[in-house]
Amino acid sequence: MTTSNALTDRLDAGPVICAEGFLFELEKRGYLSAGEFVPEVALEFPDALRSLHVDFQRAGSDIVEAFTYNGHREKMRVIGKEDLLEPLNRSALQIARSVADAEPGNFMAGNISNSNIWDPESPDRQAEVRAMFAEMVGWAVDEGADLIIGETFYFAGEAIAAAEVATASGLPVVLTLAPMAFQEMADGVGIVETAQRLEQLGVDVVGLNCFRGPATMLPWLKEIRAAVSCHVGALPIPYRTTEDEPTFFNLSDPLAAVQSPHERTFPTALDPLQTNRYEIGSFAREVYDLGVNYIGVCCGATPMHIREVAEAVGLNTEASRFSENMKNHFMYGDNERLADNVVALGSTA
Repeated sequence: MTTSNALTDRLDAGPVICAEGFLFELEKRGYLSAGEFVPEVALEFPDALRSLHVDFQRAGSDIVEAFTYNGHREKMRVIGKEDLLEPLNRSALQIARSVADAEPGNFMAGNISNSNIWDPESPDRQAEVRAMFAEMVGWAVDEGADLIIGETFYFAGEAIAAAEVATASGLPVVLTLAPMAFQEMADGVGIVETAQRLEQLGVDVVGLNCFRGPATMLPWLKEIRAAVSCHVGALPIPYRTTEDEPTFFNLSDPLAAVQSPHERTFPTALDPLQTNRYEIGSFAREVYDLGVNYIGVCCGATPMHIREVAEAVGLNTEASRFSENMKNHFMYGDNERLADNVVALGSTA
């Protein structure tokens, strides 16, 4: 059982919103490359990263998560920039800290994530991954993180390793899993069983993020919520995954006139498969009613999605000033100045 801390105190009192998904949004804005998905933006375009954090913050995110996803030693080796590893991490953490400090009550989170080199059969690889986690957590502690988020783990063993390294920091820990299309972790361990093990290790929030949209994440969240006593996190992707296509890796788009050159919609041709904002709001309300208080959206998230989540659980955000208001719309409105003949066109437009 986890002990009380600032994060769990807030969660005990009500919902905490967390924005993720920086990779997709910054790629769309032209600040990093799809495929590589390396967060060099923290060094090359710090103002762009700061601006995105602020937009998510205005939309209702209570947590400013340092953009260090894929900013680990192995990924930096892949692109031949290992020398930038520590500067990149520290820059991302410092940007997140400055944004969080501008809003009283916000948390700044350090971040570790799937390494994509974990091998259940290789102690050497496992030790390498643990070392990568340890240095990233160390930098997060140095830069004043309020908590550590470990996310997008599809191997149970790697999630457990991340939890052990993160909890050793003494900071609150959020650890979310990302099961692939096979209905278990990639090393054959049960999803719910893994969540229970993470709770036993002292993780404050366990749950799911990424890979799955609302429809295919919700059933597992129900099982996890029933199986653990700690807080649960829910951060889906805003895409219409189905029982036949349970993750965004296998979503098809047969109506596309031009297919992506890599023959999958993931990651650059998913746009027609997005949920609408109301589906995200409905998901947020449903998981909140289940007793899930740590809620957000992952890859594909925009500030609009985060605002929808926040408002769905009863929160009013800075961006709520600009929430939907159709009363003055020429097609839907009832303002007396709207021309009746134009409003009437709405039924046939």
